[in-house]
Amino acid sequence: MSDTGAAAQYLIDHQIPQLVNELMEKLLAAKPLQPVPFLLNLLDSRAGYAVGPPTSAVVAPGQCVFGEDWSSAPLLAKVSISHDTRVFTFGLPDANKPLGLSTCACLLAQGGRDDTGNPVVRPYTPVSTNAMVGKFELMVKIYPQGKLSQHMDAMGVGDTLNFKHIPFNVKTQYPFGKQKLGMFVGGTGITPMLQALHAVLGTPGDTTVVSMLYGSRTEADVLGKETLDGWCASHGHRLKVAHVLSHEPEGSAWRGERGFINKDLIAKYMPAPSDDCILFVCGPPPMYNALCGPRDQKELTGLLADMGYAAAQVYKF
Repeated sequence: MSDTGAAAQYLIDHQIPQLVNELMEKLLAAKPLQPVPFLLNLLDSRAGYAVGPPTSAVVAPGQCVFGEDWSSAPLLAKVSISHDTRVFTFGLPDANKPLGLSTCACLLAQGGRDDTGNPVVRPYTPVSTNAMVGKFELMVKIYPQGKLSQHMDAMGVGDTLNFKHIPFNVKTQYPFGKQKLGMFVGGTGITPMLQALHAVLGTPGDTTVVSMLYGSRTEADVLGKETLDGWCASHGHRLKVAHVLSHEPEGSAWRGERGFINKDLIAKYMPAPSDDCILFVCGPPPMYNALCGPRDQKELTGLLADMGYAAAQVYKF
């Protein structure tokens, strides 16, 4: 099947039924004589966003348009891509320039207030690349108790949010120099991996083979699944993604892996320890603790150390 055919079949099998179900839920919840606004709003949000194909637009560190001081950026658009996940599009100070963020680097966002009244700061890695001019996109999961994510979810078009970039918060840069790349992902840890995949899969002549173990609670909690499914369909010989669901209901239609990432799954899906492989880890603290040791710990511990990987091979995002 061609790439176009695979993409069309995926829409038929997954996206269209999901959209119809959500439309019905919205329409049933609507007040009488008000189905059309609900329909149009949902269509605008669900159909208005796609990461698109992998696009390499690599720049060296030090070129980000945001510096070390806070700068405001206006919200241009907000799209719901799941029940608790949004993609926010923010405008840049210069509409004729890209963000200029190096591979896998993050921005700091500031907004909302914590329980003591202080502004909340969180790191976010854009899902857009430097091929996008005048704006950038963030994929954000909205947590019930998340002060900043709740603040962002309440923003309207034209409202502003503060951003800055700290140069030292830059990880390994593309090209990564290894033929085999393993990615361990948990939740919103997918965003820097999308940046790495943009570079690897979007660069002509790159032959790096990527394996990903992606841990989530349920299938509905997987962020960026549509994008990953599409990229696997078009780059199947170079990208393999295995989802591991820890709280997927018994009896559901899920036929993939269940539980948590363990030695057996690492041995099954990841490249074996060698001089030609590199591993990226990004997820919640329990994932770091189990796989490689705390994020701020330089030495390698956990399952990856037990299985023979070296500290120099493992990057904690």
